[in-house]
Amino acid sequence: MTQARFTAACIQMRSGRDVLKNRDAAVGLIREAADRGAHFAQTPEMTSLVCRDRAELFDKVGPEAQDPVLAAVREVARERGIVVQIGSIAVKEGDKVANRAFLIGQDGEVIASYDKIHLYDVDLPNGESWRESATYTGGAWAVAAETPWGYLGLTICYDVRFAALYKALAENGASFLSAPAAFTKQTGEAHWHVLHRARAIETGSFMISAAQGGLHEDGRETYGHSLIVDPWGRVLAEAGTEPGVILAEIDTALVAEVRGRIPTLKNARPFKVEVVPTIEIERAATA
Repeated sequence: MTQARFTAACIQMRSGRDVLKNRDAAVGLIREAADRGAHFAQTPEMTSLVCRDRAELFDKVGPEAQDPVLAAVREVARERGIVVQIGSIAVKEGDKVANRAFLIGQDGEVIASYDKIHLYDVDLPNGESWRESATYTGGAWAVAAETPWGYLGLTICYDVRFAALYKALAENGASFLSAPAAFTKQTGEAHWHVLHRARAIETGSFMISAAQGGLHEDGRETYGHSLIVDPWGRVLAEAGTEPGVILAEIDTALVAEVRGRIPTLKNARPFKVEVVPTIEIERAATA
């Protein structure tokens, strides 16, 4: 039976280069969230390791079955009887790494996993350069997984810029969407809030996204500002840049209410695009 209300928590972190320290930090914050009444807790992208050096990354990550963070989070979910979403961990897959999210049930069992589809390859004006495709393999499947409160759409970080993914998840039953992240400070300041509010408004869904925040050991600086946004686009909870826990009460009835008031999912229609050549525009203007 679907439950009508629950308390969601975003676990904000500043993961470093020591996997076991990151594991312990995540577990401690999940316990804090549960102690504060959370029924659902989510950690950020790259919970287990934030490391810019490719060789070091490959040396410190392993296959999913041997990952210490996944094992520890499964145990704390079982111990506290809460649903936990690992925003992502790095999992070795052949000669590359998967950026993989996990949804873990109250019994500690893995409900679903998701590999980040969209990879961040960019050169920024401040000199930063990112080539995720050189290290990571992109996923091919969008994932909506069942929770006690409805379906949760799993996405990761850069995915949040691709609106069609969230529309597809909502059309396939997701009431809650997530984009746990390690957004850069520069892009986060410009776009983090507006992208989350837009995805929530477009789909009439809750957006729940835990983030990495602050200056990391490897020199990168992430934006933080973990967010919980309701289907009307209102920010229910927001963090700063420090590690910690934010919480918000989620009323699942609000999804149906907002989708009834602005039924964009029902009203969407297929269409074709006509590209008019310049010469025809010139002719029309002089006709």
